[in-house]
Amino acid sequence: MLSVRDLSFSYTRHGEELFDGLTHEFTPGKVTAVTGPSGRGKSTLLYVLGLMLTPSRGEVILDHDRVSHASDTSRSRVRAARIGFVFQDAALDPSRVVLDSVIEPALYAGWSARRARRRGRELLEEMGVAARADHKPGEISGGQAQRVAVCRALVTDPAVVLADEPTGNLDRGNAEGVLAALTRATDHGRDGEAKGRTVIIATHDPFVLEHADEVLAL
Repeated sequence: MLSVRDLSFSYTRHGEELFDGLTHEFTPGKVTAVTGPSGRGKSTLLYVLGLMLTPSRGEVILDHDRVSHASDTSRSRVRAARIGFVFQDAALDPSRVVLDSVIEPALYAGWSARRARRRGRELLEEMGVAARADHKPGEISGGQAQRVAVCRALVTDPAVVLADEPTGNLDRGNAEGVLAALTRATDHGRDGEAKGRTVIIATHDPFVLEHADEVLAL
């Protein structure tokens, strides 16, 4: 379970604060769309939830643990094991083949290469892009790249998946495919937890908002 309590964030010491003491609990097994006008901090909230930014005030709580103000080492460990990320532009390494990009989080989390590659290929198969496993990002379409990015986010079986405008650069058909993949990700959680994963999507896409289970407006 992921929640925030009295959350505020500022990029500078005396700068404008975002979130205004936000308190919210994200529902496991559901897709939550985070929306709001430009500048309200949709993407920033994902980075705070993903422990890449530290709140100015308040805290992020994951499975009853106050994780946002932990040491860098502890936060890195939590990110590696329990949080998956999908970025707007897929953010795949252009010099490496697709499979290597998918398994990178698992290797960082301490998995063996053999286990990581087996899981990576399983996910690529599920997402319909297994035939592109040995291609480089420049050799696949934007929609395929974003499905690969979903595979990378899921490779460690994280409890939480954070997606930043994952459909922003896609046509409707590819957007539907990526959203369907993220929705399926809620069906089961880490180690088969009954309540499923928590999936949070920062978006301004009306299609995503229409199909999300819950909406958090900033």
